[in-house]
Amino acid sequence: MENERSFQIDYHYPMQRYLPAIVLFLLAPVCGELLSSSAPPVEFFNPLTFITLCLLYGGGAVLVRELAFRWRKGWVSILILGAAYGVIEEGLMVKSFFDPNWMDIGILGSYGRWLGVNWVWTVELTIYHAVISIGIPILITTLLFPERKGTAWVGRWFTIWIFVFFLLDVAFGFLALTTYRPPVVPYLAAIVITIGLIVLAKHIRNPLPSSSDLPVASGFKFGLAAFILTILFFTTAWVIPNFGLPPLLPILLFGFIVWAAGVWIWRLAGHGHWRTPQLAALASGALLFFIILAPLVEMDKTRADDPRGMTVVGLVAMILLVLFNRRIQKMVKPEDNSN
Repeated sequence: MENERSFQIDYHYPMQRYLPAIVLFLLAPVCGELLSSSAPPVEFFNPLTFITLCLLYGGGAVLVRELAFRWRKGWVSILILGAAYGVIEEGLMVKSFFDPNWMDIGILGSYGRWLGVNWVWTVELTIYHAVISIGIPILITTLLFPERKGTAWVGRWFTIWIFVFFLLDVAFGFLALTTYRPPVVPYLAAIVITIGLIVLAKHIRNPLPSSSDLPVASGFKFGLAAFILTILFFTTAWVIPNFGLPPLLPILLFGFIVWAAGVWIWRLAGHGHWRTPQLAALASGALLFFIILAPLVEMDKTRADDPRGMTVVGLVAMILLVLFNRRIQKMVKPEDNSN
C-alpha cells in the first residue's frame, strides 16, 4: 500500500491509545442502525437503545477486528467474522431469522419462509451485517489510523471484557426484545453455523496480490462499483419479493452479487494492489446509498416508527464522508495517488 503521512497522535495517553477502538465502537452502530434508518434518531439516541446498540455493534466490530489482527488475517476473514456477527445478532439475539412477525421483516416473514426460517431475510441480513455493520466501519477506522494498522487496538483483558459485555447484551436482547421463542433445531443450527464461520475465518488463507504490476482503477470507479452493487443488493431484497417469483431466485442473486462484488473489486484493485484513496471511495460509495435514501425515509408515512431527523442524518453523514475523503487525500503523497 502507498506511503502514508499520519497525523501525529501521542498514544501514550490511555484515551488516545484506545482512540481507534473508541471510534469503531461508535461508528459501527451508526452505520448499521442510524444511517441505515433501522433505528432513526428518536430511537437511536434513546440512552438505553444507544448503550445496547453500541455494546452490540461496537463490541462486535472491535472483537472482529482484534480477532482478525491476532490471527494475522485479512479482509476475507473480517467479512466472514462479520457474517458470524450477523447470525449472532439476527439469529441468536433478536431471532428475526425465525420470527415471521419481526417488526422490520414485512413480506419476508412469509416470502421464502420454510422449516421455521425466513430464508431470504436470513441471507440478506447476514450479508448486510458482514459488509455494512462490520466491514465498512473497520475499513474506515483503519484508514483513519494507518499508523495503528499493525498493532492491537485493545489489550487482552480489555478484549475479554468487551466479549463479556457483548454476550450479556445478546442475552438481554434475547430475553427482553420480544416474547417470541424460536424453534429449537433451527436455533441450534444457527449456533453451529456461527461457530463454523468463526473457525473458517481463522483458517482460511489470505488471497495474495498479483505479482505483476497491474493498473489500479481510480477512486471514482471504486465508489461507483460500491454504489451500484449496494443498489443491486437492496433491489434484490426489497423489490423482487413483491413480484411473486420463487424465493430461491433472490437467494441465488444474493450469492451472485457477493461473487460479482469480489471479482469486480479485486480487478479494480489490480488483483490485490489496494490503495488508500480507492478504499475510502469504496466505503463511501456503499454508504452513499443510505445517504440518498435518508430523506426519502423521513417522507415515508407508512413506517411504523418515527423517522424524523433522517434527512439531517443523511446530510451530516455526507459532510463527514467528504471530510473523511479529504483527510485521506492529505495523508497520501501526491505521487502515490496518481491513478
